Amino acid sequence: MKKILTGFLITLVICTAAVNASDLVIESKNQSFNESENKIKFNGDVKVSIDDLKVEGQTADVNLTKDQQLDTATFYDKPYAYEVKKNKKREVKANILKVSLITKIVKAEGDTQSIVFDGKTPIVVINADTQEYDTQTGIMNADGTVTIRYKEIETYSNHATIKTDKNGDLKNITLIGNARVKEQNNESFADKFVYDPSTEILTAIGNTTSKATMEDGDKLILKSAYQEYNKVKNIYNASGNVNVWYQDYYAVGPKITFYPDKKTNKPNEIYFTGRSSITQGVRTIYADKIRMTIKPKDFQATGNTRTVIKNIGSEQDQDMSLGL
Repeated sequence: MKKILTGFLITLVICTAAVNASDLVIESKNQSFNESENKIKFNGDVKVSIDDLKVEGQTADVNLTKDQQLDTATFYDKPYAYEVKKNKKREVKANILKVSLITKIVKAEGDTQSIVFDGKTPIVVINADTQEYDTQTGIMNADGTVTIRYKEIETYSNHATIKTDKNGDLKNITLIGNARVKEQNNESFADKFVYDPSTEILTAIGNTTSKATMEDGDKLILKSAYQEYNKVKNIYNASGNVNVWYQDYYAVGPKITFYPDKKTNKPNEIYFTGRSSITQGVRTIYADKIRMTIKPKDFQATGNTRTVIKNIGSEQDQDMSLGL
């Protein structure tokens, strides 16, 4: 039979609850107090309930503060924690879970996995070496080998910060360090990514590279300092030393916008603004604006155009300029 702790432990619970304005309940089959370690130890079907947070495991211990208040509950042997807010449920699994009964922060260590459910449907799945979730602010920080699945998006990074609102809805995902985002056949790399689910805008900052597989199977590679993808409008923006490779095209410029075809909604037209260039074979064209299309494959250059054809009519290296 499970039993709710009585006597000395109930007194501690009441004191802690009064300070934090929360109801705290601890259940287990057995419990003991180690005075030298200043810990209460629990064994067998251990359950902790504080506000919306519930933690379950087979073994746990709770540290006491100097004034004999409950401090941190540590659960061992692959425990399980969960929180329910309206129709959203967040669950955390790990080798070890540490729950601060004062700050209400949950720290998961070793083979950690968090899942956010909308009803019974998993919306976000997070795996990492360690995860720390603040139940009061709705902010989770994950470190180590971090992977996230959100709908059709897969991400990889050294660190991730995930923010949810008071109802448990996802507000923001930030990825930092060797970050990679993959969606179907498209893949992007950057020092940092920020994703806003409400607008469905993905921002990439620092050493950004995107690799897109076009409808015919050809690859388009885009490198720049900054990139932004608006999923709703299917529009890419890039700035800062932009480089584009597609088949035998190589284009360079300070800024581009990549628009979809109006009929198919597939990415098709790239507009370069600012002094840009496009190279095909030995020919390079410079212009103030360049419009490059994927299908049909073509480009237009306007504004102070200049064409350079390399090594024409000679085996030696030389340049011939046209349209000066």
